[in-house]
Amino acid sequence: MYNIIDLFCGSGGLSYGFNLAGYNTLLGIDNDKAAIKTFEENHKGSKGICGDITKITTEEILEAVEGQEIDIIVGGPPCQGMSLAGPRKLQDPRNKLYLSFIDKVRDIQPKAFVIENVPGMISLFKGAIKDSIIEEFEKLGYTVNYQILNAADYGVPQTRKRVFFVGLKDGERFSFPEQEILFENDWITAEQAISDLPLLESELGEDIQGYICPPQNDFQEYCRKESDVVYNHIGTNHNEQTKKIISLVPEGGNYKNLPEEYRNTRKFNVAWTRYHSKKPALTIDTGHRHHFHYKANRVPTVRENARFQSFPDHFIFYGNKTEQSRQVGNAVPPLLAKSIAEQLLQLLDKEVLIKNGGLQNTR
Repeated sequence: MYNIIDLFCGSGGLSYGFNLAGYNTLLGIDNDKAAIKTFEENHKGSKGICGDITKITTEEILEAVEGQEIDIIVGGPPCQGMSLAGPRKLQDPRNKLYLSFIDKVRDIQPKAFVIENVPGMISLFKGAIKDSIIEEFEKLGYTVNYQILNAADYGVPQTRKRVFFVGLKDGERFSFPEQEILFENDWITAEQAISDLPLLESELGEDIQGYICPPQNDFQEYCRKESDVVYNHIGTNHNEQTKKIISLVPEGGNYKNLPEEYRNTRKFNVAWTRYHSKKPALTIDTGHRHHFHYKANRVPTVRENARFQSFPDHFIFYGNKTEQSRQVGNAVPPLLAKSIAEQLLQLLDKEVLIKNGGLQNTR
């Protein structure tokens, strides 16, 4: 079993996906106290460190893992500074955090690393950040490959695109997994993802609730495998005007479908977007309230967004509702992470066989 540590771990979606593939997570690091609580509660036996990664030394990390070997380092450096939605300033300190990731890889020398970020960073500053990442890791002896993946291609009911960099130490080039049909459909729809959860049309719900029906499909079976009840499923108490405006948006529509008098209340690409029941959810946000349930006149709950991210229902989020929404919105979808982890596992096992003389090296 290979050991990993998760930098900028948040709630731990990336490392949880690696756990699903058979890896062992030793440690998670993040500066969000509520996220670390979520990480520790859902990664049993793993430690969490809450703090600024730029101030946490390699010695502290090695002490925390108590001498266990760190085989892989994974992480998603905060992407707000690189996002298409935010100001693109090279001097933005948030764009420099990947350097801390590189520093830890340089010190620890793991067998492999995985970095996740927004697709925009590939072309940002004419590719300067992308080129810098590849160059720095190649100097350390890693063969690096990157690709933009759509989470919907890997059993996640969400059309979320993210770029992944995978590097192998003195190894062959990583080949990213092809589309993987895990459930009954090529793509899981929003309705298939959450139709068994209470609709919360006229109530906000309780901290712990029951399901409204048996699992309706394979994806819901996966989500409910280790859970008999629903957590993190509290509705939002919108004011009457907001609910009225939401009610005027047709399924799959947005602000362009509103009457003239409401169209300018929010005027940008994803404003007043209602999910379509027969399509995957759009990329979920961190609680900005721009996307709405395909049927109910409200934003999705934390649990609904967690389902859209492919978190199972026994994965409970901690902190207040705003903190929970941020954790879910920033997470790497576990099923997407699992596909990458399984692909990487094949290469790592192959390297072990070669070193042990059990497989001829044909590279």
